[in-house]
Amino acid sequence: MKNTILFLCFVLLIGCKSKPVVVIPVAVEYIKVSLSEVDAYQKKKAYDLGKRVLMICNTSKFIPFKESEATPSVIKNTTLEKHSEICLKFRTRYGSFKDIKLVEIYKNTADNEILFRYKALYERINANKELRVTLNQEHKVSSIKTMDWSASFQYK
Repeated sequence: MKNTILFLCFVLLIGCKSKPVVVIPVAVEYIKVSLSEVDAYQKKKAYDLGKRVLMICNTSKFIPFKESEATPSVIKNTTLEKHSEICLKFRTRYGSFKDIKLVEIYKNTADNEILFRYKALYERINANKELRVTLNQEHKVSSIKTMDWSASFQYK
């Protein structure tokens, strides 16, 4: 009798074993939008916030994002330490930051975020950097990222 109960408990334990959850990746699709289709307010806000982030390297004045400007995750990840590290590297390689030039705008079809693609202009000619500023539906920065410039858009 003990063996039967022990066997049934063992079968029950194996039968209740949880199966691995299969996560199907959602394809994020970006559609290129003409510059004139996007509201001037959104373009100005993305430009101002993006330029402010890169201008920190010239002025050394860190101004954290407010809750009305960015999402909590961006506010949390935008720290003085990270900026100092990036600024030191950028100033050594590229010189002083001059400006950003809007090149393309893409819209994320999944969550209606708008991605602004800027070419960052620096003092030295060898600077080939890109700044991506993404605004969500509430017109808050949901991501801000610098990377090497590529003529073709690739979401990474």
